[in-house]
Amino acid sequence: MQLISRKDASRGKASKIRKHGLPIAMAVVLCTLQPAQAQSTPSLVPAVTVAPAEVTAVAKSASFNGRVVAVQKVNIRARVSGFVKEIGFTEGGTVEEGSVLYRIEPEEYQASLAQAEAVLDSARASERLAFIERDRQEELVARQVSAQSQLDRATAEAQQATAEVQRADAQRDLAALNLSYTEINAPFAGRVGLSAIDVGALIGPDTGTLVPLVRTDPMSVQFPIPERDLLDLRDRASLSGENEVFSVELILGNGSVYPVPGIVDFADVSVSQSTDTVLIRANFANTEGVLRDGALVTVTVRGAEPEMALTVPQQAVLRDLTGAYVMVVDSESVVEQRRIDAGATTAGRTIVVSGLDAGEMVITEGVNKARPGATVDAAPAGDN
Repeated sequence: MQLISRKDASRGKASKIRKHGLPIAMAVVLCTLQPAQAQSTPSLVPAVTVAPAEVTAVAKSASFNGRVVAVQKVNIRARVSGFVKEIGFTEGGTVEEGSVLYRIEPEEYQASLAQAEAVLDSARASERLAFIERDRQEELVARQVSAQSQLDRATAEAQQATAEVQRADAQRDLAALNLSYTEINAPFAGRVGLSAIDVGALIGPDTGTLVPLVRTDPMSVQFPIPERDLLDLRDRASLSGENEVFSVELILGNGSVYPVPGIVDFADVSVSQSTDTVLIRANFANTEGVLRDGALVTVTVRGAEPEMALTVPQQAVLRDLTGAYVMVVDSESVVEQRRIDAGATTAGRTIVVSGLDAGEMVITEGVNKARPGATVDAAPAGDN
């Protein structure tokens, strides 16, 4: 075998470069850089955060989409016609039970009441005269001075006068009732929406909704549960008579957890044939007014009795078309992709039914930097 010295090799490269027309100086630079480029750059070990698979107490739970529904909600309407004299609330504000929402000009209805009272007084006077005449005819008949037919006529006229008094009394009550309707009051405490009319508007029974009123405390949440899930939860619930005791939590639209737990107070008596679900209702205290009618929330239902199960942090569980898996780091800091059978997720931890043993370390942060078979710099979660 013929050996060629490095010096000869450099001369050969330089001659080739001259052949292609490159300057000698550039050729020297290229020859100098080539050995450095051939050297390999040392690889960096990716840093990840790991946490152990642990046996923890978890309650059987399931999450469902729900809708906030007001316990009481009415559309305020006018019962009598008239011009609006006053609006007694601030739109979007709260009102107390019995507070005046609208006041209609009352003068017309006050006059109608006065007229009805006058008619009643006249009817009562006529009634008194009719009874006086009846008593006089009774005395005359007793003395055999007047005929019985006269007494019968007087008795009938007295009865007619009494009926007239009752009619006038009813008309007076109706006029008083219409006068009371000129003040439209809140039937319960709650929050009002936007007013459909302004001061000076002519309103009446045909006007429609003047303003919506919603009771804000408590609020209920309605959500459908598949029948199989309801049966599963019921098996693990504490039974008190015919009522199941479930712990119900809410996750609001921004992802925050509502701080007050709810109480299930209603389960529908039938199963929807189209969805195979049962409608459930839970009540929540809403003293701060956080829950609003119609809001979409996530409802988490947990059974009363917790169970011991192997769990990992929720963020450690990854999924692809094949199913769920975790990235395990062994004692040699080597990464392994491990397929698992994942169960429900509760309180930030996912139940591992199979595929993992207690104590094995799974990657919770930096998983995008780890590859199966690669070595990583693993730090336990919580370490600085």
